[in-house]
Amino acid sequence: MHINSQLKNRAASIDGIVFDVDGVLTDGRIVYSDDGSELKQFHVQDGASIKLLMQHNIHVGIITGRQSTMVERRARELGINWVKQGVGNKAEALTTMLAEGFSAEGIAVVGDDLQDLTLFEHPRVLLNMTVANAHPAVLERAHFITSRAGGEGVAVEICQLLLMAQDKWEY
Repeated sequence: MHINSQLKNRAASIDGIVFDVDGVLTDGRIVYSDDGSELKQFHVQDGASIKLLMQHNIHVGIITGRQSTMVERRARELGINWVKQGVGNKAEALTTMLAEGFSAEGIAVVGDDLQDLTLFEHPRVLLNMTVANAHPAVLERAHFITSRAGGEGVAVEICQLLLMAQDKWEY
């Protein structure tokens, strides 16, 4: 992975990251069964990469516009304690997380759709990231775009970027 100097400078100071879910940690599809239950798919490589970030003292949070028991379960499995669901304004949710103790000085955010742009503009956010198949307006405002589409293991690339920029990549 080649990292230009401007991106490396931004990524080097990140100690917290906030992920959107639908379209980032999933492919954005929602499957409803006849009994009314909802299904989502998460990529196992994302989980391993998120755990690796946490092992390197990068705090991880989730802010999503939808409410889902699957997101609660996935966050619990990964040890992510900072989860805000059913959020209308994601920048306000990040401000609330910070006030509640999400202790990150340099924050990266990963979003894919228009409602994520408020996060991109939050004053504490230093690095805006998105996925290859994001909305065009999000792609225009991103500092880093993964080569993978949402739900296809994007946290793998993000983890590698952050840890390489911080001279912590061991692989």
